[in-house]
Amino acid sequence: MYRDFTISVCDKELSELTTKLASAKFPWENHFGKNWDLGIHSPDFGGLINYWLNEYDWKKHESQLNQFHQYMTTIDGIDIHFILEKGETPNSIPVIFSHGWPDSFVRYTKIIRSLTQKRILANGSEISFDVIIPSVIGFGFSGYSNVFSINNESIADFWFKLMARVLGYKRFIAAGGDVGSGITRYLAKNYPEYLSGIYLNDVGLIRDLMVYRDNFTDEEKLYYETVSKWIKEEAGYMSIQSTKPQTLAFALSDSPIGLAAWIFEKFYSWGDWQSCLSYEDIITNIMIYRVTNTIYTSCRIYHENSNHLTPVGDIKVPTGVSLFSKDINLPPKSWIEKHFNLIHFSRIESGGHFTAMENPSAYCEDFVKFIQLLKL
Repeated sequence: MYRDFTISVCDKELSELTTKLASAKFPWENHFGKNWDLGIHSPDFGGLINYWLNEYDWKKHESQLNQFHQYMTTIDGIDIHFILEKGETPNSIPVIFSHGWPDSFVRYTKIIRSLTQKRILANGSEISFDVIIPSVIGFGFSGYSNVFSINNESIADFWFKLMARVLGYKRFIAAGGDVGSGITRYLAKNYPEYLSGIYLNDVGLIRDLMVYRDNFTDEEKLYYETVSKWIKEEAGYMSIQSTKPQTLAFALSDSPIGLAAWIFEKFYSWGDWQSCLSYEDIITNIMIYRVTNTIYTSCRIYHENSNHLTPVGDIKVPTGVSLFSKDINLPPKSWIEKHFNLIHFSRIESGGHFTAMENPSAYCEDFVKFIQLLKL
C-alpha cells in the first residue's frame, strides 16, 4: 500500500538554480531601513544568499535525508510522502508529527534518532517510538488536488487514513505546531477513539481573545495586546496568502531570491537565533519548496483554512502543550486548561516557532515526559 521513495534532484536543475542565484538582482538599498521593521534586512539576507551560493551543498543534505526510510502512498488520488522510522522496542508507540508553514517535514528530522532509540525509564520499563513524518498535502513531496478543499481538517482525514488504514495502527499519538497544530487538533476532534494523546507547541490564534473584554485576566490581557500588535505589524503575509496566493506564487516560484526572502523573514522573526537553528536548516527548507515547486499550494492552505474550516471546539483527548519561549503569540495556560484535556504543560527556555528544529533535545525530553503521563 506504500512504496519506497528517494529524493533525487537532477544536476541540471541545481545548475539552473546556481545561475539564478549568481545573477540575482537586489533592490536599491539606499532607502532601506536599518533594521527589520520594513521586512528583510539586506546585510543579513545577503549573508544567507552568499552562503547558499558558495557554501551550501544540497547533495549532502539530500543524501542525509535519504538515510531515513521514506515512502509514498496514494490516498483518495493524492500522493502522500512520509518518513517512517520504526522504534527499537517491540511495542513502540506510533506518533505522527505534522509540520507547518514555512517549514517542512525537515522540522522533525533531528528528533528521529532520539525517539526511535530504546529508552529505559525510571521504573525500569522500556520505551521507543515509531516516528511518522508526512509532508503536509501541498507541501514538499506530497501531492495536491483542486477537487476539494485542502485544509487542516481535510488533511487530518488523510492522516487518519494513513495511520489507521495504510500503516494499520489501532491507536496512535499526534503532534504538531503551526499548521501542524491545527491538523493535530482536528485529528483529536474527529477521531478521538484512535488518539491516545496529542502534543502541541501552539494552539493557533485564539479568536475569542482577540476582541477585548473587561473581564480579561492579566494573562489574557497580555495575550490580547501581544496578538493585536503582531497582527498589525507582522501578519501581512497571512492576509496575502489567505486572499491572493496565486499572484504571489508567480514571483516566488520563478525567483529563488524572492522565495528565500519570503521564507527567511519568518525564520528570522519567529525563530530563536541562540538555538540550534542554522543557515543549513533554513536553506534546506527553502530547497524543499524550490525543487518541488510547492510554494503556491503551501501558501494556499491559508485561503482554504480561512474559508472552509468547521469549528474545532473543546478537545477531550489527553493533551500535552510545550511552549518555546521565543515563539510568537504564546497562549495563556488558563485558556488552554479550559478548552483542552490538559495533562502536561511546560515552558522551554531555548527555541522558537520551529521547536524540534531549534531545540531537539529539549523537545524529545519533554515529549517523553508527556507520554509517560498517558500510562500506555
